Amino acid sequence: MTDTRRITGLAALAAVSLLATACAGQVGQSSGSSSSDNKSLVLIPGITAEPFYISMQCGAEAEAKAKGYTIKTQAPQKFDPADQTPIVTGVLANKPAAVLIAPTDDKAMAAPMKQLKDAGVKVVEVDTSLQDTSISASSISSNNEQGGKLAADTLAKLVGDKKGSVLVLNTTAGTSTTDAREKGFKEEIAKYPNLSYVGQQYTDNDAAQSASKVTATLSSTPDLIGIFATNLNTGEGAATGLRTAGKTGAVNLVGFDASPKEVSDLKDGSFQALIAQDPATIGKDGVDQAVASLTGGSVTRNIATDLVSITKDNMDQQSKYFYKSSCS
Repeated sequence: MTDTRRITGLAALAAVSLLATACAGQVGQSSGSSSSDNKSLVLIPGITAEPFYISMQCGAEAEAKAKGYTIKTQAPQKFDPADQTPIVTGVLANKPAAVLIAPTDDKAMAAPMKQLKDAGVKVVEVDTSLQDTSISASSISSNNEQGGKLAADTLAKLVGDKKGSVLVLNTTAGTSTTDAREKGFKEEIAKYPNLSYVGQQYTDNDAAQSASKVTATLSSTPDLIGIFATNLNTGEGAATGLRTAGKTGAVNLVGFDASPKEVSDLKDGSFQALIAQDPATIGKDGVDQAVASLTGGSVTRNIATDLVSITKDNMDQQSKYFYKSSCS
């Protein structure tokens, strides 16, 4: 191709591209409306029907209503990028102003989330985050590494001077929040010479797998004295495994989150402690940052929310951190 033909061809392609853009309109606005008219937000949690994400949804819905926005929640059936990606693609076609999302993998969700950003949709991460920090306007999450440290300190206090082994039950590799919790736990538990850390095991976010891992570890590690479960499903599964083995209370179980089931299990002694997050505030802050990014307000790149250690002794005082099963 000669230079003249190449230039002519490029000019033609540019004209076609310009025409296509003019016909399609901008993502994030309806035909004939300005971007400021678009008050539609979407929340994409990590999984459906989980009290943590329901509590987050409640906080986001209340804040969106207060600010004059609407918000719809669309959640995958499994905490899996293969389930979450089609939801992102479908949301993009509906042209929301902003998307609040808990990415289910810190690498695999980068490409679909970048499609949102490239199309002009504001992206705010809630709970989990990508390794690529260039895609979202803001990321709101608990200080998960600190939460892991708090779990280690809580477990050590429960055990006292007794010697024994401790295990971490993690969910799936590549989940930014739970990986940070394990990291914090591993670093902090090393400060207690009477406790031997035997490492982490992944459960694929499945309670049945978690129960099975506990059973196997009890068999291979008879001096097991403590377990830290990094999220709701692993914790509930661990409680089941200990109950089945007749080891409830003999092995101290520290869970993460405070679902209605976990709170009930804490009350009856199946758990000895819970490290609770504040998901409603994460949802509220997510809406605030999305609106700020849409209206030219001040956007905070990273926001860390509170964590608290709940035991049977202080659970009444910490009840505001209990998660919800519905927003009604």
